[in-house]
Amino acid sequence: MGKRLIMQARGKGGPRYRANSHRWFGIIEYPAPSKEPVKGEVLDLVNSVGHSAPLIVVKYENGKEALFPAPLGIKVGATIYAGTGAPVEIGCILPLDDIPSGYPIFDIERVPFNGPEFVRTSGSSAAVVGKESGKVLVKLPSKQTVLFDPRCRATIGVIAGGGRTEKPWVKAGKHFLALKAKGGRIFPRVSGVAQNSIDHPFGGSHRRSLGIPTTTRRQGTPPGRKVGLLSARKTGRGK
Repeated sequence: MGKRLIMQARGKGGPRYRANSHRWFGIIEYPAPSKEPVKGEVLDLVNSVGHSAPLIVVKYENGKEALFPAPLGIKVGATIYAGTGAPVEIGCILPLDDIPSGYPIFDIERVPFNGPEFVRTSGSSAAVVGKESGKVLVKLPSKQTVLFDPRCRATIGVIAGGGRTEKPWVKAGKHFLALKAKGGRIFPRVSGVAQNSIDHPFGGSHRRSLGIPTTTRRQGTPPGRKVGLLSARKTGRGK
């Protein structure tokens, strides 16, 4: 009897590949939208194993608290604002329509008032490029430009912890435990040709040659064979 491939087991959602979110400090979210800026105070800087950047706990005048990545240069006791008309300062949350071009931003909402989804990793930031056809053009860290709704909110500044990727892991055990804490991350990663035939369609040979095409049809293909290049438009080295 065969067994599920690793991509099938992850899709099933078993406890081995489930994120241990109950061990995380909290959920990253913005305060409720307001027409006037709401004043808040940074209560604490915390570390969460499920996030790559340090987080800040902010308590606003209306009694609500929020948790989101800490901008570079923030400290405990700092005053920040959230809402339309807030000052363009580090840590303040404003709609994209109120942010001037060129300012670094992070924690961008994809849907207005739905919570931050874009640019949340340590050391990253985006920038407002311009406005066109009623939308705000934002340049993401991947150098890609995306149009957002002007009501979507973002935070001013650069996320702290930018030197995280420059520090080596040194030992594989540290890397394994760090990715295990986030859940859903596989380490170490083993290539398909190095596995057994029951573990991967590319495995089962003592050589590194596949012997079969790496391209796979998207329609009409069983889940266990959906590996390699799925519905590739073109393959090979470009001229």
